[in-house]
Amino acid sequence: MSEDRKPRLVGLNHVAIEVGDLDAALEWYGRIFDFTLRGKGERNAFIDIGDQFINLTRVPEYRRQGVERRHIGFVVDDRTTVKARAEAAGAKMVEGPFLDFLDPWGNRIEVVEYANVQFTKAPHILKGMGLDLGKNANARKELAAKGMAVPE
Repeated sequence: MSEDRKPRLVGLNHVAIEVGDLDAALEWYGRIFDFTLRGKGERNAFIDIGDQFINLTRVPEYRRQGVERRHIGFVVDDRTTVKARAEAAGAKMVEGPFLDFLDPWGNRIEVVEYANVQFTKAPHILKGMGLDLGKNANARKELAAKGMAVPE
């Protein structure tokens, strides 16, 4: 690689979500999503999502709760029960065309279904996660326009 060429972004390894209490955050997110805890320390907890992970980071003097702080998009296999689960967990739903809500620490979570977005897991990663998922026609069209067609 030449020194003039900038490194190209190719994906996300993990996303950090700031919370005031790790145990409370794990319990709260566990009421909405099925996940595996990779590990937990004094300041961090790590939630596995296949070949990526979410890092819950405890911020000791967390600022005001309930105020939108950042926006993170989660991809799920099936989002049909997410809204009801989020409401039951006490999430503040965000008005608009998408399924967005605020967690107790002000993180805005947007939930999209795997079939509907360009984000794609390699077949061996899906298999390792125990998932058999495909893309809808619109997502396949968007990927094909970029030369990234996926099989039906």
